[in-house]
Amino acid sequence: MRSLRLHAAGDLRLHDEPVPAPGPGEALLKVSAVGICGSDLHWFNEGNIGDAGLSHPLILGHEIAGVFENGQRVAVDPSITCGQCKFCKEGNPNFCESLIFAGHANQDGALREYMNWPSRFCYPLPAELSNADGVMLEPLGVAIHAVDLAHLQVGMNVGVFGCGPIGLLMIQLAKLSGARQIIASDLLAHRLAAAGPCGATKVIQVEKDKVSPEVLAATREQGLDVIFEAAGQNAAVETSVAALKPGGTIILAGIPSDDHTTFTASIARRKGITIKLVRRMKNTYPRAIGLVQNGKVDVRSLVTHRFPLEKANEAFKTAVRREGIKVIVEI
Repeated sequence: MRSLRLHAAGDLRLHDEPVPAPGPGEALLKVSAVGICGSDLHWFNEGNIGDAGLSHPLILGHEIAGVFENGQRVAVDPSITCGQCKFCKEGNPNFCESLIFAGHANQDGALREYMNWPSRFCYPLPAELSNADGVMLEPLGVAIHAVDLAHLQVGMNVGVFGCGPIGLLMIQLAKLSGARQIIASDLLAHRLAAAGPCGATKVIQVEKDKVSPEVLAATREQGLDVIFEAAGQNAAVETSVAALKPGGTIILAGIPSDDHTTFTASIARRKGITIKLVRRMKNTYPRAIGLVQNGKVDVRSLVTHRFPLEKANEAFKTAVRREGIKVIVEI
């Protein structure tokens, strides 16, 4: 089978490898489609993400749709959790002490023709959902978890800073939650153009590495109740602290490339703000499938680029250039 391995930053190579044999509790999957996520781009650009580095030529890919040998199409939860540790038993499997994640550290991901995965972490796709829709359930799951952390209430004023795929899904979920106002910001005009149809009531183009005076002007009167930071940029974090109302909440979902997040402590302290960080997701796949199946969330329009596996290098470079919104590889 063909597999794509990252040997070093920017160094992706196709390999010919044996089809893996399933272990106990595992199913063999024919991979159909894989999304390229922002965290994949950290691996591709930097050869690491946070404190995790390459220990072997790594197969990336954790936004996955595939097919069982019996023909059943599935979406794959990329987290394997033990179910036995204290965090799993508390209902927080995203903090599992033995967590294994596809395309991260020692665990190869899905950019290959076949992979094995525990069947209990595979979710049947309804007939009306495409393989690309199945890929989008993973970023939607992250957005659902972020909104859960925010405890959104009807009538709140919300900010979403960073309008990549997860940010655009956060906008849709905030609208579903009854947000009165949703202010969206991004560096790129084409992503802001997608924010309006997703539910943003105001869009603001910002400059890199600068606190946005336009965002501050738009929020000066009353501030925002909740801000989702999905840009992975400290300027977006600083803008969030400044734009939040006293007692408000910031949800940090972006991943900074230098593994550091900073903000002005005096402002944050004076406002008594709550800051929460998003650790992947938990128990969201059934909800994500229902939202897409019932037409409550649009994932399909966010997929803008498709590449075959043999053009995966081009797919990654397209994603690095932030062209379009979601880039997927079809296998």
